[in-house]
Amino acid sequence: MSINQTKYLNDLKLKFKSYAPISQASWQLIENIAEFQSIKKGEILLRNEQIAKEIHFIAKGALRAFITDAAGNIYNKNIFLEGDFAGSKASLLQQAPSNFTIEALEDSILINLNYKKYRALIDQNNDLKNYYIAYLEKNWVIEKEQREISLVMENATERYLHLLSKHPDISERIPLLHIASHLGITPTQLSRIRKNLEKDL
Repeated sequence: MSINQTKYLNDLKLKFKSYAPISQASWQLIENIAEFQSIKKGEILLRNEQIAKEIHFIAKGALRAFITDAAGNIYNKNIFLEGDFAGSKASLLQQAPSNFTIEALEDSILINLNYKKYRALIDQNNDLKNYYIAYLEKNWVIEKEQREISLVMENATERYLHLLSKHPDISERIPLLHIASHLGITPTQLSRIRKNLEKDL
């Protein structure tokens, strides 16, 4: 295993432990099902209507999840960067076709976990079960609610600043049209926001 792969696996381990304590034995079980994948910018990781089989941890790079409506308009559902988990949770849970597409925005390195094996490990190990509950609560209850509230209560500038606080270099890495779509605004609105913020500096 390369030095980078060892580092990336350690990043994944720290991600798990940020939610709940995990024993070395349980971590070894997770590591045993972890598989590395390199994906080039523009490559599709999961297609709309495809049934998801894996959870993807982004060791390096950036992905986006986007929805295409009947008229062909594209909306970014999510942007994922280093340290994020990506995938269609609904597709994994229901073994149903995904409602969106996941595409690489940069050359990326992923650690993939086969979902069936991952769930079996969670079912068999209490510390992994505690991690999974904490993960779901934080990402699918607390953060989902915060995002829904921010779309209603925060203006676009506040949403952009919030995104920058989490990912300061995002505007150098990801095309502004994707960031704008993620924020629910037009690229022109985002350009205006950025110009106003520069004036205030």
